[in-house]
Amino acid sequence: MVALGDCAPEKSMQKIRVILADDHTVVRQGLRALLAAEGDIDIVGEAENGRQAVQLAKKLTPDVAVIDIAMPQLNGLEATRQITRTVPATKVLILSSYSDDEYVQQLTEAGAAGYLIKQTAANELLKAIREAHRGNAYFSPSIAKRLRDQCREAFVSGQPPRRRTDQLTAREAEVLQLIAEGRANKQIASELSISIKTVEKHRQQVMNKLGIHDVAGLTRHAIAKGIIESSGGLRTAL
Repeated sequence: MVALGDCAPEKSMQKIRVILADDHTVVRQGLRALLAAEGDIDIVGEAENGRQAVQLAKKLTPDVAVIDIAMPQLNGLEATRQITRTVPATKVLILSSYSDDEYVQQLTEAGAAGYLIKQTAANELLKAIREAHRGNAYFSPSIAKRLRDQCREAFVSGQPPRRRTDQLTAREAEVLQLIAEGRANKQIASELSISIKTVEKHRQQVMNKLGIHDVAGLTRHAIAKGIIESSGGLRTAL
C-alpha cells in the first residue's frame, strides 16, 4: 500500500484526488500513467488488495477510488461496501472484466458510483472519474443500456427485480472468499478479528445457503461463480 499524498508536494485543491486499487502492478502503472497525464486528476495513493484500498480511503478520503473487482483478501464488492459505509465522501468506480447483471446489481446496491468494463476506452474512465466527482453515476454504455431495459421492464410489469435467496451477507462473502483461498478457521478469525466460533457459524451459514457441505465443493463453487480464479486470483463474491 502506498499513500503517495504523504510525500508529494501540495497540489491544487481543484484537482480530483484519486486512489487506485488493483493487484496487478502493470495495470496500476498503466492507469497511473493515463490519469497522471490529465491536469485535473491527482493520484494520491495505490493499493494492491481490497483491505489496503479500504485503509487508504479511510486515511486519505480521496474524491474517487478506482477499484478492480478482482483482488485478493478483500474483493472489490466488499471493499466498496466498506468504503461507501465508512467514507461516504469517496465515490467508488469499479473496473471489471465481467458485465454479468448480478455483479452490476450487487455493486450498485453496495453504493458504487459506476461500473466500467476493463475493455472500455481510456476516455471512458476519465469521463467516469469526472462524473463521479460531480456526484453522478457512470456505467459502460452496454451496462447502462441493460440497466435502462431492466428498469423499463420492472415499471411495465410492476414487479421489482427478484433477489437471490442464496445471496450471502457481506461477512459470509468474506468468509467464503478466505475459505476458497485456503485459509483455516484460525487464520480467518485472525484476519477478520472475530472468534473462531463466529467463523464456524458463518462457514455453516454459507454451506447451508449454497447447499455445499465440504471445502472442496466450496472452492469449486467459488471458481465456477467467479469468486476466485483457478490460479488463485480473486474476482468477486456472490
